[in-house]
Amino acid sequence: AQQNGSISGNVTTSDGNPAAMVSVAIQSTTHGTMTNENGNYRIGRVKAGTYTLTVSAVGLAPQSKEVTVTAGASTVVNFTLDINNAQLQEVVIKGKTNTIKLDNPSPSLRVETPLLELSQNVQSVSSASLSQQQIISMSDGVIRNVSGAVRLEHWGDLYTNISMRGSQIQAFRNGFNVVSSFWGPLTEDVSLVDHIEFVKGPAGFMIGNGDGAGLYNVVTKKPTGQNKGEFSLTTGSYGLYRASLDLDGKLSNDGKLLYRLNLAAQNKNSFRAYEYNNRYTIAPVLSYQVSDDTKLTFEYNYQKAKMSDVGSFYVFSPDGYAAYDQNFTMMQPGLAPTNINDHSLYVLLNHRFNDNWRLTAQASYFNYMQSGTSLWPDSVAANGQVARGAGIWDAKSEMTMAQAFINGTVQTGGIRHRILGGIDAGSKNYMADWSTTHILDTPDSMFDPANPTYGYPSNGYPNFDRTLNLEARAVGAGGTMIQEYTGLYVQDELGLLDNKLRVTIAGRYTYLSQADWGGSPITAKKFTPRFGASYSITSDFAAYGLYDQAFMPQSAGRLIDGGNVKPITGSNLEFGLKKDWAQGKWNTTISVYQNLRNNEATADATSTPQNPVSFLLGQRKAQGIEFDLRGELAQGLTLTANYALTDSRVTKVGEFAGTQGIAVGDITPGYAKHVTNAWLNYKLQDGILKGVGVSAGFTGLFDRETDYWSDRVNRLPAYYKVDAGAFWENSKLRITGNVFNVFNKYLYSGSYYSAYNYNADGTTSLKWAAYSYQAEAPRNYRLSVTYRF
Repeated sequence: AQQNGSISGNVTTSDGNPAAMVSVAIQSTTHGTMTNENGNYRIGRVKAGTYTLTVSAVGLAPQSKEVTVTAGASTVVNFTLDINNAQLQEVVIKGKTNTIKLDNPSPSLRVETPLLELSQNVQSVSSASLSQQQIISMSDGVIRNVSGAVRLEHWGDLYTNISMRGSQIQAFRNGFNVVSSFWGPLTEDVSLVDHIEFVKGPAGFMIGNGDGAGLYNVVTKKPTGQNKGEFSLTTGSYGLYRASLDLDGKLSNDGKLLYRLNLAAQNKNSFRAYEYNNRYTIAPVLSYQVSDDTKLTFEYNYQKAKMSDVGSFYVFSPDGYAAYDQNFTMMQPGLAPTNINDHSLYVLLNHRFNDNWRLTAQASYFNYMQSGTSLWPDSVAANGQVARGAGIWDAKSEMTMAQAFINGTVQTGGIRHRILGGIDAGSKNYMADWSTTHILDTPDSMFDPANPTYGYPSNGYPNFDRTLNLEARAVGAGGTMIQEYTGLYVQDELGLLDNKLRVTIAGRYTYLSQADWGGSPITAKKFTPRFGASYSITSDFAAYGLYDQAFMPQSAGRLIDGGNVKPITGSNLEFGLKKDWAQGKWNTTISVYQNLRNNEATADATSTPQNPVSFLLGQRKAQGIEFDLRGELAQGLTLTANYALTDSRVTKVGEFAGTQGIAVGDITPGYAKHVTNAWLNYKLQDGILKGVGVSAGFTGLFDRETDYWSDRVNRLPAYYKVDAGAFWENSKLRITGNVFNVFNKYLYSGSYYSAYNYNADGTTSLKWAAYSYQAEAPRNYRLSVTYRF
């Protein structure tokens, strides 16, 4: 016989508005949940009996009611808070300031299932974590907060290049896939970031762009309805000076017209001479409540970057990695800067038909312009001397995307259905001119790392001909990439056994047209199913399983055999356990997975970031274990900790891959077998030192693989990094100081490169070979002062 019942209801503020993001819990039990954006809540699998139900939030006096639960029935209990909507928003925001554990996905992930119950591993990095760790851009240590994520070699701070589960993952912003080439998008300045979601494995619910390894979704700041602001100043080692302003409030007395404005300016030099990265960010957002059920949001992001040549991070030596001092540079002072103007525009419509059905539709336009150069050797001699080449790199990216999806809840008998359906379409156009390289050093006066001089280069500075417009130059250089796609997705999450068991049945249809490197377009279409199940062992402990398939375009180097780059196909099989502890204050997730990828283009040993060359690997299988912990372990003590074991190997060898000596069982490039991270934060709660706190962090990478197929004799060493800091804060002011790389380790990543001459008779001959590496900063500090008003 049915022994359990459930409790559901609605929580409103004193002025009749839905009370979202407040806690509803049954005292003296582990049962609890959060209200959704409509103020609704539901607690299932409650044994029959009489309980005390409590509604609470940080800074809000709790309210309690006695409730009797009847077996096989749902008891409705509604609450009206003693505060109005504006006061509630202030309470929620204050609580959010120190929250590192998020319980729900953002609306841009489309699913409405709480993360604990979702049959997928999703890890969210909150704004509190970003603040504690003084992260200022997406390339600035974000990945330490997620199991198994590593950053591969990159062009300066141009793009982030994150790898997870053995492959590069896709970059999303507000639910849009913002990758138009291998070198994008421009790293987001954290001033416009609310939080970041990392989705492990294929995400069919992201409709037309699910990657087998996963994705990260940057969620930008939106108006909250609370009049508030924050001004922050940051300084640090190597000439870091940064200011940011966050304004949030109402533009109408009735609260229907809201705004959010984020501004940031940054000057930043480097531990390497002649290197800099100056940024300016403007991000206004307007939202208008058209009616009780309809809201429109308009958002514009502008990022201006002026940085030194994007190849300045690279160092080359025939003698191995870390051959020179940590601050050594091959950068030539006097080269023209790389200038980037990055614009993005979003229009979002939210409409509620009733309590059970909602429509979300949004459109976006992205426009990116780049003018600059990229350093790469023309030759590396056996004695280490280098002829440095500065290649033109002008680029433009335009993307127009739109999506619409509907969420609904239907009850059929004893089964609750969470319905998700939608369409996603887009057009992406990337063009670049890499056609000309100027050699800075003459054969009789090459750059000598053993005795470097940084005066006027022996062959002078480049003077590139930009008479033709970029499109004409890009077409001539074969530097065009065009992609169009349409995706359809339908999902039903069936809640069985009083929602104790949740079964997901879904399918995605994707149509794709893709033309790379100036070639003719190729088209492909595929239906990919998705099956998932999540079972709540208790109200705060769930087990899940997932089978999902991937089908997506890939931004890769041109194929060395002249063939076409095809979409990636593959599958992911995954099982995991999720547990909330201490009434939801902290959470653990452990998962095991097996990920298959077909048609994956992988970089050849002759590939360079300036001229990427790939070949089709065949099939790769990645498998591993991931563990994540985040939340408040005790009052004032928060911890983010994670570990991942990854193994990625070749399981089928492509025709050309076999000619390169690749065999079944070979380890694939681009990951570390063992990755572990932790960040601990403790703040005193009372006494004369109330508000004083300390922080400490650790990152370890072991059994590291290089970014490309590379020499495995000289392996990358283990990577250890320790950071520590202190802070003080009250309700208005926060002062934060952190020291990074406390033990002053020489940290780097790298790969082995071989460059070849292509002879007239069709043969090739080795031109040069060398180890390439990028060093990280030695011991350095940051100091921030933040004022809230």
